[in-house]
Amino acid sequence: MTTIAELSLSTDEFALAETFQELPALEVRVESVVAEGPTRTVPLVWFSEVDRESLEAALEADATVDEYRQLLENTADGDLFYRVTYTEAVGSVCCCVYEHGGTVLDARVADGQWTLRLLFPHREELSDAVSGIEAQGVRIDVRRMVEAGTDEDLETTAALTEPQQEAIAEAYRQGYYDVPREISLEELANELDISHQALSERLRRANRVLAGEQLDEPAGEVATPD
Repeated sequence: MTTIAELSLSTDEFALAETFQELPALEVRVESVVAEGPTRTVPLVWFSEVDRESLEAALEADATVDEYRQLLENTADGDLFYRVTYTEAVGSVCCCVYEHGGTVLDARVADGQWTLRLLFPHREELSDAVSGIEAQGVRIDVRRMVEAGTDEDLETTAALTEPQQEAIAEAYRQGYYDVPREISLEELANELDISHQALSERLRRANRVLAGEQLDEPAGEVATPD
C-alpha cells in the first residue's frame, strides 16, 4: 500500500549543518533530489534570506558539501537557486531511502530540523528505510504518515513503524509500564536484541504518537520538535 511519510532529523546530523550554524536566518527549500551513484545525492535547492557571497562562503566551508553551482541568477524575489552535491556521509541517508524503493518528494528546514516528505510503495519499505538510517547512528522521527486506503484516497494512519510497534508491544507484555516495573529498560533491550538507547528512542517516539492520537492532535499537522 502506497505510503507517504514526513520524517524529521536535526540539521546537526544531516546536510548543510555548518551552513546553518553560520547563517541561522537562512531559509531552504529543496526542489528535487536525485541520486548520483550509490552514496551521493544531488539536490536542487532554493536559498532565501541570504546574499550570494555569504552563502557561497558558508557552502565552501561546509564539510557536508562536496560541490555547488548556481543555476539561476537575479530572481525576482532575490532567492538563490543552486545545484548542491553532498558528501557520501549525507548521501548515505538519502540512498538508504532509495535502496528501499523510496522517493524524496520534497525537503525543507525550520527551527533547526530537516523535514523530508517521502513516498514508498509499501509501508514495510518505509520501516526498513527508517531502521537503516537509525543503524547509521542518525536520530530520526516519523512525524506523520498517510496510506492509500481501499477507496484510493489517502487516509491518515498512526505513524508507528514496525520496530516501534514491536518495542511498545513487547514493553507492555513484559510489564515495563506496570508500577512497579516488571522489567528494566536494559533487560527489555536485551530481549529485543537492541541497545537500551535505541529502545528508549523507539518507545519515546511511539509514546508521543499515541499521546497525540488521544489528544486528537490534527493529523495534518507536524508535531513541534522536542
